[in-house]
Amino acid sequence: MAFVMNENSRIYVAGHLGLVGSAIWRELERQGFKNLIGRRRREVDLLDAAAVQNFFAETKPEFVFMAAAKVGGIHANNTQPGAFLFENLEVQNNLIHTAHQSGVRKLLFLGSSCIYPKLAPQPLKEESLLAGPLEPTNEWYAVAKIAGIKLCQAYRRQYGCDFISAMPTNMYGPNDNYDLQSSHVLPALIRKFHDAKTSSAATVTCWGTGTPLREFLYADDLASACVFLMQNYSEEQFINVGSGSEITIRELSELVKCIIGFPGEIVWDKSKPDGTPRKLMDSSRLFALGWKPKVKLENGIRLAYEDFLAKQYRGK
Repeated sequence: MAFVMNENSRIYVAGHLGLVGSAIWRELERQGFKNLIGRRRREVDLLDAAAVQNFFAETKPEFVFMAAAKVGGIHANNTQPGAFLFENLEVQNNLIHTAHQSGVRKLLFLGSSCIYPKLAPQPLKEESLLAGPLEPTNEWYAVAKIAGIKLCQAYRRQYGCDFISAMPTNMYGPNDNYDLQSSHVLPALIRKFHDAKTSSAATVTCWGTGTPLREFLYADDLASACVFLMQNYSEEQFINVGSGSEITIRELSELVKCIIGFPGEIVWDKSKPDGTPRKLMDSSRLFALGWKPKVKLENGIRLAYEDFLAKQYRGK
């Protein structure tokens, strides 16, 4: 075990056009890896086991970064529980099993901080997995991700596969999803405040009380952590990837408002759910290996907003 990528290794990034996948692709290119493999959904449907098997037989990837998933915020998870559970299980099963069958040297599975119990002790340690009930608003996605972790561990034990798992905190950055019905909190705030500014609205309505604490990590920082782990980590225990700092949703909203330059007021709709009261990852295991994030939250939001303006409003 403990294979290491070199510049000519065949590296497949599943979900290479998404927020995390595109960041991993950029980081691999930045580090000089030359043989990257990526496919759009219309080219390879990861829900189709036969299509995945044919793709692996054709391209023969040696290393796999699993950044493909059906993701969304509270609203999307609440309204599409079946899709979130089934599609994520199906994609994971197809990729992990086919990687085993085709002799992939190493695979990195990406989970989510929502795998932890709703009221787990903070900061969230890896050992807290399955220690209590999940947050109801995203349990379908969480159950799927827990199954992915366990499948990697099971294949490691039974077949000796060098499959590892990393659990990132809340992500944001270039190529994020800004759809108000399915996005996560930070991109949703960017979209809300931008739309309010351009329409000269007097107020912006935000969900809940604003009191929950959240941790955020810029996508390019996660990408550097993923490449670092692929090169330096080979254990059954999954590992947290966070920034180590947290902010209330109210403070975050004020920060986004300031960066975008919205002059109006924020109104809090307390009839809407807050979600988990606090979610800070304990990333000490990763930090002890020698990796640390580089992008501060304010700078990251400015970069994300620049990307939003460039991509979402190009030609409008």
